[in-house]
Amino acid sequence: MARWLPRSADLTRFCQKLNRVKTLEDDMMETSFNRCLSTIDLTLLGIGGMVGSGLYVLTGTVAKEIAGPAVIVSFIIAGFASLLAALCYAEFGARVPKTGSAYMFTYVSVGEIWAFLIGWNVLLEYMIGGAAVARAWSGYLDSIFNHKIKNFTETHIGTWQVPFLAHYPDFLAAGILLVATAFISFGAKVSSWLNHVFSAISMGVILFILIMGFILAQPKNWSAQEGGFAPYGLSGIMAGTATCFYAFVGFDVIAASSEEARNPQRAVPRAIAFSLGLATGAYILVSMVLTLMVPWHTLNPDSALADAFYRRGYSWAGFLVAAGSICAMNTVLLSNLFSLPRIVYAMAEDGLFFQVFSRVHPRTQVPVIGIVVFGVLMALLALIFDLEALVQFLSIGTLLAYTFVAASIIVLRFQQQKVDVPAQPAGRQPSPEPSDGPAAGELKEYESFSDKLQLVDGDKSKEQREPGQLKAAFEPYLEFLSDFYPGEVVTVAVVTLMVSAICLCSILVFGNTHLHLPTWSYSLLLVLFSLGFLLSLLLIWAHEQQRNTQTFQIPLVPLSPALSIVLNIYLMLKLNYMTWLRFAIWLMLGLLVYFGYGIWHSKENLREPKPQRVSARYVVFPSSSLEETVQAVQPSPQPAVGLPDADTEESKR
Repeated sequence: MARWLPRSADLTRFCQKLNRVKTLEDDMMETSFNRCLSTIDLTLLGIGGMVGSGLYVLTGTVAKEIAGPAVIVSFIIAGFASLLAALCYAEFGARVPKTGSAYMFTYVSVGEIWAFLIGWNVLLEYMIGGAAVARAWSGYLDSIFNHKIKNFTETHIGTWQVPFLAHYPDFLAAGILLVATAFISFGAKVSSWLNHVFSAISMGVILFILIMGFILAQPKNWSAQEGGFAPYGLSGIMAGTATCFYAFVGFDVIAASSEEARNPQRAVPRAIAFSLGLATGAYILVSMVLTLMVPWHTLNPDSALADAFYRRGYSWAGFLVAAGSICAMNTVLLSNLFSLPRIVYAMAEDGLFFQVFSRVHPRTQVPVIGIVVFGVLMALLALIFDLEALVQFLSIGTLLAYTFVAASIIVLRFQQQKVDVPAQPAGRQPSPEPSDGPAAGELKEYESFSDKLQLVDGDKSKEQREPGQLKAAFEPYLEFLSDFYPGEVVTVAVVTLMVSAICLCSILVFGNTHLHLPTWSYSLLLVLFSLGFLLSLLLIWAHEQQRNTQTFQIPLVPLSPALSIVLNIYLMLKLNYMTWLRFAIWLMLGLLVYFGYGIWHSKENLREPKPQRVSARYVVFPSSSLEETVQAVQPSPQPAVGLPDADTEESKR
């Protein structure tokens, strides 16, 4: 029975495979894509991804069904939480200018299986985002023609009464996705030009909405007679915040496009900051205008803005808003279809997904196969699924990606930075130079016992300490932490921080409602988990971090990423249980793909050295001196020559 159990060495090797990180190329600017996008291109791409879908869809839905006029506060909180996540994306996009977004960022810092799961969820995020916007695009176009398209479909094809499915098949939404897929296949320049045109029209429509909306505003629509400003209370505001995250996924498009930026170190952070600031301001002002024009409880969730102008007697304005919103949603479709194949390409290029998706067309320099396949899948989603179910499912994938990227920032910031050793010219041998230790900036692996002794007994009085090492000011109080490898304590503290954040947010969300905890236990658990979170944060802060002034760095690390982690986890727990159930099913499918294909075809497998048979002995002599004897037993290339056994070695000794 025991022989069927896996050995500890095999389990250790298996866990190392799951948590191996990606090895980056020496020249990260080298790519098979066309680096043709400027800062303006990336900014408009981000604005197009954010302004359109949420502005014309979620404002009415959240205001009527979740938060009321307090949807303004929901957008403010969602914008702040998105800002924390956006700063993390900006730092990673500048340091690692490769396509893949959250997947790539997690792969280079946390580990392979976590990166795959994040990439797997990002795929679903983009597919759902594009499908939801396509259905909203179809609804707005249908409203211009007095819902004749909907009535024709229901009469001649029929309706469905199935949960989470649409009431009728939306062929118009599927058709626009297929048309957009065709345009994206022509290359990044064509996609960028189309996005510029639609973004300009969208911003003109937003200015018109704000000017006309404030002219028609009636403050009485926020009065107590209409239900007040926050009819659903704080719980409604926070629930609305979780849903409003759908509006801010556009800045992720910028990070996914960093491999096609001319100067990603400067363009990516600037584009993320500009696009997120403009989008947040637009959401807040449009939500204010919408709830002031008509009472919030009378809004039409399907086409709230256009319907509000119709009801105020400005039918021509409603027609203009509906036509402009269609152009705005076109930018969202383009940004989703632009980014999704590039995430798939990054996963396939690393060997974690099917290799067919890593092929780049030589003329257009885009992954055409990925664009076509996932464009068709997105069209199928838009054809049969319900918009509300899609939006709820989208939020959890986005929040999970934000959480892992924030954790990756902390881990990467406290890791030793690898410095590549310049190659020697051909025919020259490196001249040996005396040195007391490893070269400056060179990574050294402390694998043997003697190396660890040297690390512990090394010069602790150096002013310049490596990233991940304990700060000199804390060494007298936390001397026992000096025995760990650089960055090891930080990694454990990050895991503890995330566990504490999950427990803390669970008590806040479910303590009084589902768990029915008494007041004393509720308060005690809040204090305990808050202390665990703060102690983990202080422990991380007590270590040295990388100081890199060449690229953008998020300020106040580890505080800023830690706040992002807490906000994201809290908002995830506010989503309903069916969203979590569908999310768990999707994760299980992802694990099947990873263990069935990804782990065996990963390119990091090729870089792993073959295991060698090594045995080590530690002998303590009576003189209290410590000596390590390492006997490396290599497999003999000659089959006739056997390996000496342990008794022979002892006799020789």
